[in-house]
Amino acid sequence: MTDVAAPETLQPAYRVLQVGDPVPWFKQNSTSNPNFSFDTVAGRYVVLCFYGTGSDEAGQAALASFQDQHRSLFDDDKIALFGVSVDPSDQSEDRARQIIPGIRHFWDFDGTVGRLYGALPRNAEPGQGAVPIRRFWMVLNPSLRVRAIFPFEQDGSDRDKVMACLRDLPPVSHYAGFELPAPVLVIPDVFEPEFCRHLIGLYEQHGGEESGFMREVNGKTVAAHDPNHKRRKDYTIDDPNLIRQVQHRIIRRINPEIEKVHFFKPSRMERYIVSCYAAEDGGHFRAHRDNTTSGTAHRRFAVSINLNGDFEGGEVSFPEYGPRSYKAPPGGAVVFSCPLLHAVSKVTKGRRFAFLPFLYDEEAAKVREANNAHLGEGVGAYRA
Repeated sequence: MTDVAAPETLQPAYRVLQVGDPVPWFKQNSTSNPNFSFDTVAGRYVVLCFYGTGSDEAGQAALASFQDQHRSLFDDDKIALFGVSVDPSDQSEDRARQIIPGIRHFWDFDGTVGRLYGALPRNAEPGQGAVPIRRFWMVLNPSLRVRAIFPFEQDGSDRDKVMACLRDLPPVSHYAGFELPAPVLVIPDVFEPEFCRHLIGLYEQHGGEESGFMREVNGKTVAAHDPNHKRRKDYTIDDPNLIRQVQHRIIRRINPEIEKVHFFKPSRMERYIVSCYAAEDGGHFRAHRDNTTSGTAHRRFAVSINLNGDFEGGEVSFPEYGPRSYKAPPGGAVVFSCPLLHAVSKVTKGRRFAFLPFLYDEEAAKVREANNAHLGEGVGAYRA
């Protein structure tokens, strides 16, 4: 580890992460996004290089090793690298360069990431003056757990060790030694064929409206639209009789499986929508989690019921568990826990119609109501 001298009054205390530990998630300014959500990078090997500053010999050598000498290792498909700088001059003097695909940097000028990962003392605060910086490389597996840690060495041998480790990594699909199944339920025959056709007919009769997603902005949950992130249209069911019919089928056919496998009893449902991912729109939904804002924190399980099968693409995948994707048969459901990172691939032919509710229980309903104070304009309040 390389240290910068600390004032005598500072007694540094570092967080210690070990091989096998899940790493903490964070949001931080980066070369590609001013509010980058680190949890969304799962699904590939990730290298974090805590070089601290590129202004000295050790930092310059680390930057050169991945920005120049071994740049070809980083492709975003198998391996992505994030440098972590605490020095604003790395940005202003263009020492740390984003090179797409594969190489980005976090501007950790407030020390958020460094404190979480043990590069900076947990009790270090911005503006405190010189503090000890622990410099190291951390290699994460595709589920964002620590696979290896390489402290900076005085002779620079850490750089060769890291690159050798990366060259020897197994394919992403077999990072655990074999293909991992995602922890999802696949339940056929939730909706009958005629019921599927009826729901599709409602969408085709009324059309759908462009569907957005929720983001947390300044402590408020707000609706956002970004066609690069998500492209889908939804029709909202408002017929009370039809809503009861949907509830009846889910209570009879999905709830028992959730209770058996997850020991959780859903009692409430959010959203009654018929959704359409259309090839002509480039329908898709990039990797995301369904409960990361105050307005969505109550969600426990997501349900994705396909209403048809005559489309290509549009499959659900769970990057933390490998590249395999899932396509339920018409009338069948894929059910999964809302914190799981998941994506919907682009529909390349036809249209994928789906019914997409969220399930939760009475305790979660209290959470939903309590979070009304954190809802932004246009996001409807909830009463349990």
